[in-house]
Amino acid sequence: MYKIAVVGTGYVGLVTGTCLSDFGLNVVCVDNNRDKINNLCKGIIPIYEPGLESIIERNAYYKRLSFTTDLKKTIEESDVIFIAVGTPPAEDGSADLRYVKAVAEDIGKYMNGYKVIINKSTVPVGTGRMVSQIVKRELEQRNAAYEFDIVSNPEFLREGSAIYDFTHPDRVVIGTESPRAREIMRNVYRVLYLNETPFVETNVETAEMIKYASNAFLAMKITFINEMANLCEKVDANVQHVAKAMGRDGRIASKFLHPGPGYGGSCFPKDTKALAKIGRDNDSVLTLIESTVKANEFQKIHMAEKIDNSLGGVKGKELAILGLSFKPRTDDMREAPSITILHELAKRGARFKVYDPIAMDEAKKVFKEINEKIKYCSSEYETVKNCDALVIITEWNQFRNLDLDRVKKDLKQSYFFDLRNIYEREMLEQRGFKYIAVGQ
Repeated sequence: MYKIAVVGTGYVGLVTGTCLSDFGLNVVCVDNNRDKINNLCKGIIPIYEPGLESIIERNAYYKRLSFTTDLKKTIEESDVIFIAVGTPPAEDGSADLRYVKAVAEDIGKYMNGYKVIINKSTVPVGTGRMVSQIVKRELEQRNAAYEFDIVSNPEFLREGSAIYDFTHPDRVVIGTESPRAREIMRNVYRVLYLNETPFVETNVETAEMIKYASNAFLAMKITFINEMANLCEKVDANVQHVAKAMGRDGRIASKFLHPGPGYGGSCFPKDTKALAKIGRDNDSVLTLIESTVKANEFQKIHMAEKIDNSLGGVKGKELAILGLSFKPRTDDMREAPSITILHELAKRGARFKVYDPIAMDEAKKVFKEINEKIKYCSSEYETVKNCDALVIITEWNQFRNLDLDRVKKDLKQSYFFDLRNIYEREMLEQRGFKYIAVGQ
């Protein structure tokens, strides 16, 4: 049985290591953050992901999953090494590969036999070759001649649904030129292979491109329907009906055709900018991706303008904000639409009462520059009380079935901004709300 190492215990690394251990493999997750590792050893999870804690607890109990800061020992004792460190955006939009490079150097320094080295992090085309060169350089400096193979194995995990996505993927992408490494990867994912999950086997560069192309296309789809929504408002059309009819077309499909305040999170904003930069660097400008990035930022600003215009100005007014994370079932605030919307409205003189079921602690860090204008509340109903308007930014399930009569009574004014279109206009207007949605 292969011994698996996962370097990096962030979102991707922790989910990957945990799920592989649940497949019956022996997995060691390693990180240089001692506090994080100490907490993981105690069962304290650094991220919010439904279902993850119980799987970690189970596999730690059966000693299939362990955590350490000892990278040298982990590399020496492992057959398969996943690199799952962060690749944050640099100032020019490209992926910052410093952590990937550092891990590659350490692998070259410490490896003591054949290893399969897998890029699980989202990385630009050419990173696999770069990692190979770094490892070779370190081996040459040691006068060592150990063999190794590079694999690109991108992740397609949705925050809030990551466990299901890992165990029930649409496809598993394996990029390598080595038959030996390809066979090992099939065995690592044997559980999925036996379940007849589609495997896409290709070269390293193609696998790296698949990840960026997939995320960029989904981001474009979201941006397209948002632009259609803005046009629908101008011509008295209903974007929800437009999206429903489009989604019935098998060539288009219904997923990611939900208008809203723009996409956010750790993937789409970062990956679209990185792919655009790759295009520019290779003299192949990706005009659709470049436009998507700009249009998405415009959409967030447009939501703030919609609120400001509908209220006749927000100066001196207090707004009830429900939902701060970039999507439900996560505490991730990275690039969340709420950040741009609240900062823009704060510039225009608004104050806020806010509530999110999970992301409140993260929000306090993100909004530190305007925290004096924000009151953090403990429930949706505390948030609404005595506010001039209600604004739903993130569609948590508990916001889909509000006590509307109570909300109407507690609001100073009856403005109801539904930036996710989770309510029906007729229902709200019958209760006397001034209902403002997206694309209606």
